[in-house]
Amino acid sequence: MENMEEYFRSLEKYLSKAYEIAEQARKKGFDPCLSVEIPLAKDMAERVEGLVGPKGIADRIRELSKELDKEEVALKVAKEIVEKDKSEKGAEQALRTALAILTEGIVAAPLEGIVKVKIKENFDKTKYLAVYFAGPIRSAGGSAQALAVLTADYIRQNMGLDRYKPTEEEIERFVEEVELYNSEVARLQYFPSADEIRFAIKNIPVEITGEATDNVEVSGYRDLERIETNKVRGGAILVLAEGVLQKVPKILKFVERLNIKGWEWLYELKKDEKGEEEGEEEVKIKPNEKYLKDIVAGRPVLSHPSRKGGFRLRYGRCRVSGFASTCLHPVTMLILENFIAIGTQLKTERPGKGTAITPCDTIEPPVVRLKNGDVIRVDSLEIAKKIKKDIDKILFLGDILIAYGEFLENNHVLMPSGYVEE
Repeated sequence: MENMEEYFRSLEKYLSKAYEIAEQARKKGFDPCLSVEIPLAKDMAERVEGLVGPKGIADRIRELSKELDKEEVALKVAKEIVEKDKSEKGAEQALRTALAILTEGIVAAPLEGIVKVKIKENFDKTKYLAVYFAGPIRSAGGSAQALAVLTADYIRQNMGLDRYKPTEEEIERFVEEVELYNSEVARLQYFPSADEIRFAIKNIPVEITGEATDNVEVSGYRDLERIETNKVRGGAILVLAEGVLQKVPKILKFVERLNIKGWEWLYELKKDEKGEEEGEEEVKIKPNEKYLKDIVAGRPVLSHPSRKGGFRLRYGRCRVSGFASTCLHPVTMLILENFIAIGTQLKTERPGKGTAITPCDTIEPPVVRLKNGDVIRVDSLEIAKKIKKDIDKILFLGDILIAYGEFLENNHVLMPSGYVEE
């Protein structure tokens, strides 16, 4: 223990020395800024305060973090900020601080991903909240993007504002814009259908909007009164498609836990997305083709949804897997022509997100049929290397090891597991 404490003291000592040298170098005037821009921060609370403020918020974040998880801390802090200042400035500060907490103060999204927050007027003269997003919001990741919208609505409710009431033209503008962004600007991780977009925009209680991010203009729904540009709003599209619509189960998880009103409509999207029919005693789980919906040409499909012979779900975690990473048998990696290496990212049918692959040799290996008709379970890499050229067909890809926490994190019902000895 003493050695560990000494190690950390030495890190702080040499870091302080490096900052002193950097400060002296900056004062010579050869750089655009005369001081080191990155402040030292010992924990997440200090990073948040240094990144977006407000001043003194670090102590409150530390206090709340002793009892609550970061999502609850973010909402609590946002509520406290906006209760002191119910202006546009207060709402913007609350949202930036909440997003910084959600992203632990380590990405640019809270600063550069949110352009501004405005109180605007519906056509029935009621007031609502609009959030202007920009391209750097992508750095927050889909989950934080989705929770930023949920947090904005939580702020709206605490400000006593009405919900956003879109016109048909504003809804159809989004439909056109998402299609245009996906075809002309960049491929979306999740490309929602026109009906999904219409349903979401009609029901999201705050306006998701933003500044022009690309030199591509819409052709159909132009010069709308409440949308300041005819160009594609990349930040808004990312938040809607890769945030809200891609992360429906995750939003619902917090809606249910924190009892946030006005988001019950998400249950309709969840039902459509997962293909689950909930009865009083059982949940019937159907194959989910979402991960194949927008596949890029040239990418291999290792298994179709819930197809026999594909990967068998095995619950657990090995020493080299972790958050958002799962395991395959090393033999599986070899017989798939070494296409899957350690760290390769895959999209999975369930729990429905991306994952990084690591090897585990204590799960079920693949079963193959050889050219001579023999069917064997390939238990080791040594055997796999000997028979690789003689493989006629892969009959079973082997287990995929997924931690229970992945299903919990994504608010997904637990799938039936295959038989395992333990």
